[in-house]
Amino acid sequence: MSLRTPHALTRPQKLYVVCTAIFITALVVAEATASKFFTAFELPFTVHILGMAFDEVVMTAGVLAFPITFIVTDLVNEYFGKPGIRFVTWLGMVMIIFEFGLLQLAMGVPTSPISPVPEEAFDTVFGATGRIIVGSLTAYGLGQLADIAIFHRLRGLTKGKHLWLRATGSTVGSQFIDTFVVLTVAFAGQLALAEILAITLFNYGYKFIIAVGITPIIYLAHWIMDRYLGEEQAERMLAAAES
Repeated sequence: MSLRTPHALTRPQKLYVVCTAIFITALVVAEATASKFFTAFELPFTVHILGMAFDEVVMTAGVLAFPITFIVTDLVNEYFGKPGIRFVTWLGMVMIIFEFGLLQLAMGVPTSPISPVPEEAFDTVFGATGRIIVGSLTAYGLGQLADIAIFHRLRGLTKGKHLWLRATGSTVGSQFIDTFVVLTVAFAGQLALAEILAITLFNYGYKFIIAVGITPIIYLAHWIMDRYLGEEQAERMLAAAES
C-alpha cells in the first residue's frame, strides 16, 4: 500500500513553490528597502547629467535584493514557461499591494511611548516606501512583462539554446524601464530630474553588471534543478515550456 496521499506535492510542484517563495521574499524586501540611498563608490571623475555634476555613484538599497528576482524569473521561465512566470508576476503585484496595505495599517496604529522606534522615524521610512510601492506596481508590471516577452523571443530565435543569452538579454532589456519608472513615480518632486536620471543610470549599470555576473549562478541552479527533477522530467518540462 502506497504511503503517498492524494495531497502529496510532486517535485515540479515543490520546485515551483520554492521558486515563488524566494521571488516574493526578494521582491518585498527590495520594495521595503528602496527608500534608502547609499553611495556605492566615489567616481574618479565628475559626471555631468542635465547640467548637474555627480562625483559618486548613488543607488537604492533595493538593488541588493533584486538580482535574486532576476535569477528566479529566468529559471521559472525556463521550466514552467509563460503561464508559470506570468502567475508569479501577477502574484508578486498582489503581494506588493498587500505589503502596502499592511504598511498603511502599521503607520495608522498609535505609537506606544515605550516604542524603540519613534513614530516620526517609522513614518518617514515606510511612508516613502508606500510611494515607492505605488511606482513599483507600474514599473514592475511593465518590466516583468517586457522580461517575459524578450526571454521567449530570444528562446525562439536560439531554438532553446544559449541560456546565457536569453537570461541576460531579457534582464538587460527590461530593467531600464523598471528602474526609471519606479524612481520617477517615487521621487518626483523630491529629487531633480537629473538626480532621478543619474540614479537610474547608476542602478541600471549595476543591474547590467549583475545580469552578466549571475549567469554562472543561473547555470548552476539549472543543473541543480535538473538533478532534483530527474533527467526525463526536466526534459519534458523544458520542452513544454519552450512550446
